[in-house]
Amino acid sequence: MAKRPVFVPDENPPHVRELEVEFQWHPGLSRSQAQKSIQELHGAAREHGLHRLLEISSRSSTELGNQLSAFHLTLVADSGQLISVECAYQGSKVFEQGGPYQDLYQTTSKAAKQDERLRTSGPIVAFEFDGVRWPTQPTTAFYDWLYLSALNQHPELQQHLLDHDGFTDIAFNPEKSAACQARCAAMFLTLHRKGLFQEAMQDQQHFLRTLQPEH
Repeated sequence: MAKRPVFVPDENPPHVRELEVEFQWHPGLSRSQAQKSIQELHGAAREHGLHRLLEISSRSSTELGNQLSAFHLTLVADSGQLISVECAYQGSKVFEQGGPYQDLYQTTSKAAKQDERLRTSGPIVAFEFDGVRWPTQPTTAFYDWLYLSALNQHPELQQHLLDHDGFTDIAFNPEKSAACQARCAAMFLTLHRKGLFQEAMQDQQHFLRTLQPEH
């Protein structure tokens, strides 16, 4: 058995909620094994009343889920470069001993994620993208903004997200990382429903304000 979160929209900031679901895990590195685990996860989630779920990852059995993977979803930077979300995220990390390694913008998503410099440059102290420096807190703020910025450039994908109640990423392990593409999709759904998406995406200040608890 294994446990993974299902991300669902939530009215309160940060506009996403995690529901931990236990399910039967199918071990193995193959895509077919991952898809069996996804089916088990979604089946178990239905017992919690979550029916219209979308797996967002390169392991998804749907074309939409693959397109929305950070490995495949792209955005156009201010420089005009077309960059995958994964490459943009990894190439924007600023470490105590180096970075940002912006040459990663033009590699493959897999190569960017596996670049040795990301593990030998010390702790992450900030992020820098399009000339804007982002703090490391809130923990996932920069990744969330980056993913949602890419989604903002793909209105055709936004429409398909509206047909779902929640999102999963079978490879995401909350014990090892915090940022997650499925989490971003649920956040988008909330912001869209509340009519706040375009306002939140104006700039860094507006986005960070959107994540703050309402008083």
